[in-house]
Amino acid sequence: MNAPRPTADLFSLDGRTAIVTGASSGLGARFATVLAQAGATVFAAARRVDRLKELADTHPRIHPVACDVSREADRTRLADTALSVTGRIDVLVNNAAVSGETHAADESPDAFAGVLGTNLTAPFHLARLTAEAPLAADAPAGGRSIVNVSSILGLVSAAPLGGASYAASKAGLIGLTRELAGQWGQDGTRVNALAPGWFRTEMTADLFGDERSARWVERNTLLRRGGHGHELDGALLFLASDASSYCTGQVLTVDGGWTAR
Repeated sequence: MNAPRPTADLFSLDGRTAIVTGASSGLGARFATVLAQAGATVFAAARRVDRLKELADTHPRIHPVACDVSREADRTRLADTALSVTGRIDVLVNNAAVSGETHAADESPDAFAGVLGTNLTAPFHLARLTAEAPLAADAPAGGRSIVNVSSILGLVSAAPLGGASYAASKAGLIGLTRELAGQWGQDGTRVNALAPGWFRTEMTADLFGDERSARWVERNTLLRRGGHGHELDGALLFLASDASSYCTGQVLTVDGGWTAR
């Protein structure tokens, strides 16, 4: 039986390696920063290299990696880069996503498949690459942690807003989380999902920029406001660290009470 860690160290990621996709802006950039501040060496991946370099300048443990997660070769190169530099992958945050069309009638089958490729197939492949990487000799007691960033749109409809492919991909990510948790738990790899509500990001700029839409969010959220990026810090650290060592296959929803209505 593993001895319990001191409470103050539960959320520490000292000596660990993390990969964060979609890290050039918004929640992804915040996630990379939070993990680095907790002690992890972070490989921040995205297509916009200039933004990644700006992010890396803010913390010495953040390393930019150009990566289009829709491409298999890029995903493999990302995992290989982390392994070649540190020899380990302890945390994977599958955050990269595209939104797709808002209205199903406007979305072609090819466009639908493209969204699922980025939002669901890519996380699956990166999760496999992480789970298959050699375990470090000093692997954490809580095992590896894979955090799939889903959404409340994977749990409930956001009609009249939302999108068919996006909702399908985020719901699929929750199902994938549970299945991988079941298959890999015996090997010490934990897989959980984080489901944010309406947060102010680059992707939701139009939503919060429109007074009517912003009021709609406020009216339907129990806390009567949208979320701020820092309000996901604790949830992310919980899932990434040994604080959640007995937690796998779960969906942690941080939505101001949206899904509790």
